[in-house]
Parts: sequence; C-alpha cells; structure tokens
Amino acid sequence: MEFEKLIRERRSIRAYKNEAVDKKIIEEIIEAAQQAPSWKNSQTGRYYVVMSDDKVKYVRENCLPEFNRRNTANAPVYIITAFEKGIAGFDNDKNAVNELGDKWGAYDLGLQNENMILKARELGLDTLIMGIRNEKALREELGIPDSQEIAAVISLGYRNIDPDAPARKSIDEIVKYF
Repeated sequence: MEFEKLIRERRSIRAYKNEAVDKKIIEEIIEAAQQAPSWKNSQTGRYYVVMSDDKVKYVRENCLPEFNRRNTANAPVYIITAFEKGIAGFDNDKNAVNELGDKWGAYDLGLQNENMILKARELGLDTLIMGIRNEKALREELGIPDSQEIAAVISLGYRNIDPDAPARKSIDEIVKYF
C-alpha cells in the first residue's frame, strides 16, 4: 500500500468484527515495530500479546474502563506495550543524560507503536491505542515486571465500521519557521 494512502486510511477503530487474527500476522506487525529507531539501538520495547479467549476476556473485563470495553467488544487481540526503564536516555552508569530521562524510552516505544499500527493497517487490520488501563491487573495477570513501564493497551482486529477522518490542525497552527 502506498504510504500516503496508508496514513490517511488509518483510524482509531471502536468496533471490530468477531474474527480471529493469525499469529503469523501478529508477528509480522511486531517485526515492523522492531524496525523503528531507538536510543543507541537499545530496543527497549516489549510486547505482551493477548489472544486466547480467556485472557482477552480478562483484559477486557478487568483492565479496561467501561467505555473501552465497549469500544473493543469484539477485538480478538490486545497488545500491551511497555519499555524497559532506565536504559534509553541514560549513560552506562544509569545517569540520565538530559532532563527527559525515561521519557526517551516512551518516545522510542511511541515510534515502535506507530510502525506497528501502520503495518496492521497495511495488512487490513485496525487498532485502538488505549492509555487508560489497570496497570496492576495487567502486571499481575501477564507477569509484567516492575522494570518495565506499561504504556498502552492496543486492540487489534478487523474493523466493523469505516469512520470519517477527524479534522487535523493546519500546518500554520503547528509549525514555526525560522
């Protein structure tokens, strides 16, 4: 798919078909995420793929607020994204190299997540990135260690709606030239 078309077709989907996603497709999507640049090639992103019926139900019912339970009611997959803390943005002695510190890990993970959601769209799937989630329940159920910062829960599946594109700010509103 042409890149311009891809970025214009991608949407945050809030209604999914009740249709399974093949594990090989998920691996292809995560491999695309791995191609994103990262601080000193540290590759601190981590992915927890929830696709068994019982785990999907657990995450939906125990880790998401009501509005996101509804938004992802038929989503067959959740991908929890996290990053290893204290690596990106730090020197070898674990000192932050600037005021951002661990925010570099979040930045890198954001780049990886963008690759992931665009690859999903290229393969005919869609996503919804959710930042409001029950961190404690996710950690306990999926064994996510405290050394990792959980960033998002991303639903993955086949869209059951075709929403219009939301309005975007103009270039003049967001750019300053010097």
